[in-house]
Parts: sequence; structure tokens; C-alpha cells
Amino acid sequence: MLRSGMAESTPERWRRVVVEKPFGEDLPSSRELNELVDSVFGADDVFRIDHYLGKETVQNLLALRFANTLFEPIWNGHHVDSVQITMAEDVGIGGRAGFYEKTGAARDVLQNHLLQLLALTAMEEPVEFSAEEIRTEKLKVLRAISLPDDLDAFAVRGQYEQGWLAGQRVKGYQQEEGVDARSKTETFAAVRLGVETRRWAGVPFYLRTGKRLPRRVTEIALMFKRAPHLPFADTDTEELGNNQLVVRVQPDEGVTLKFGSKVPGSVMEVRDVSMDFLYGEQFTESSPEAYERLLLDVLLGDATLFPRNAEVEASWAVIDPLEEFWAGTTPHPYRAGEWGPRAAEEMLAAEDRRWRRP
Repeated sequence: MLRSGMAESTPERWRRVVVEKPFGEDLPSSRELNELVDSVFGADDVFRIDHYLGKETVQNLLALRFANTLFEPIWNGHHVDSVQITMAEDVGIGGRAGFYEKTGAARDVLQNHLLQLLALTAMEEPVEFSAEEIRTEKLKVLRAISLPDDLDAFAVRGQYEQGWLAGQRVKGYQQEEGVDARSKTETFAAVRLGVETRRWAGVPFYLRTGKRLPRRVTEIALMFKRAPHLPFADTDTEELGNNQLVVRVQPDEGVTLKFGSKVPGSVMEVRDVSMDFLYGEQFTESSPEAYERLLLDVLLGDATLFPRNAEVEASWAVIDPLEEFWAGTTPHPYRAGEWGPRAAEEMLAAEDRRWRRP
């Protein structure tokens, strides 16, 4: 490209390169790729694309936090008990066996999509809405992520077996075309992470992703602490859980606020209720597809929604120790149509918590 002149930008013309994830397969290979790309293109000409960052609801996370006074005062460890970020898919691997056998769920989704969602959830307010400032704040979060001391208890990988989904019997992963019958590639991954900042110290971030789960859904759920004291009888609040603020990335894009309310009647019974905001009901404006939005930004030269190489490397620094720990181990089995292996449920139960059912 250098010899042909395709990589050169001039006042009369510009060149940009779009790189699809996963960018490398570990930290060393990522650095090698970054050095190679940077030797050919200028930093402002490289766009590392993650289509999740082009979704309206992901971008709305910034508006929800920084355009309102309602949420930011409680968006911290003083009020938030834990954060759950889920990307569930009901499909299998389709015809992607060659790619998936080399990648697995952690490299395919945790390293990019979910860590980017975590960074947007945990970042501090940028001094201005610009690519440089937003990416700077995200990088601070990624570098502040800590892994659990006990990976055996708080990092779970699984692999789906045959089961029933949407009324149909589906194959197990090892029966999929192109997959080794003894494959140890994970189709499910869950981990407990920490963010070592003043805002989030002590708050666990639970991330999970998987294929052949009951339904397709991506969401960010802030689980708030319970009230320190309830003046009601225990029997009056048996169905009252944690207050929750849930950002639904897909499908049914929107935001749900869950809180306690009195059940009609003479008895003081308090039960969880929900207030919902749906994009499709509130706005008449059409929303471009994620890739459409991102490719337009590439043409405009707007890098706000594109991770820079330091973010990619910081994400690999989180994932590499997990991959090293999991190397040679056998994933926990789970039936297609279930919410992952039992070990993932036990991971939260060990801290008296449980996964939210989307």
C-alpha cells in the first residue's frame, strides 16, 4: 500500500482504514498488529470498528448519565450494589465453526463488546463531548479493571449441549458442522470484575455472554442496594427485590426502572413494578443501523465511537489472564435453552446475589 500510494493522505484526498474485531488474538499479537498498521497509516486514519458502539441505546447511555441530574448522583458505589452486563444469543454458531473454534466466547464478545459497555457505564464525565475526551475516560476505566483473586470461583466458561429452544430440538456445540467432537471451546463465559476507582471501589461488575441461551438480549443492569431499613412486616415485602435501572441495548431498545410500589388493597404489601421507556414508541425519527452510523462516521472522520489501540490493548490485558487460566480446562456443560451452566449461578450465589432474568 505504501508503494502504490494508497495509504497517503493529501489536501486533495484522504485515506482511512476500518479494522474489524477481534483485533488480534491476545495482547502480544494485538501490539504487533497495532505497530504494523501504525507504520502504514496515521493514527487519525485508523478506525477500529465495534458495531455495538453504533447502536442508539449504547450512545444513549451517555445522554442518560450526563444530560440529566436524576441518575448521576446515584451512579456510584454508595448506591449501586452491583452491575450486570449481559449479551445473550439464542442462535448457535451457524457456519462460523472455523472462526469460533479459534476464538471462543471470551475473545469474540468479552474482549470487545462487553468491556466497551463496561467502560461506558463506569467512565467519568468527559470535559467535552469529543472523541479524544471520551476515549480518554474509557481508557482510564479499562486500565482500572481488576480480576478476582479466585478465578476458579468467579470466572466460568461453558459449552452448550443439545436441548430444546423455541420448541425445537437443537444440536450441541460438538455436533455442529465443522466442530471437533472433543472441542473445549467455550460458547458461554461469565466473570466478576472490579473497577478500582473511587466511584466504583467494592462494586462487582458481572459480565456474561453465551450462545443457545433462552432469548436474544443485550442489557446493562444497575442493581441498587436495598433500603437499610424497612418499616414494613417481612411478609409485606416478600416480593420486593433490588431497585434496578436497566438499559436495553437490544431488542426492544429502551430503559426500564424497577422499584417497589404498594399493591392495591387494604394490606400494606409492596411489590416490584416497572416504568418503561421504549425508543420505538417515543421517537418517530428513523434510526440507522449500527454499521451505517459507524461507516458514516468513518467518512466524516469522527472517531468518537471507535476504540483506539490503547483501549484494545487494555482490554486484552484483562482477557489474557482469563484465557491462560482456562487453557486446558473443560467448559461446564449446559443445555441449549438454559441460561448457562450451574456454575455461573453459583458464582453469584456465593455473594448472596443472582442473575437478573431479562
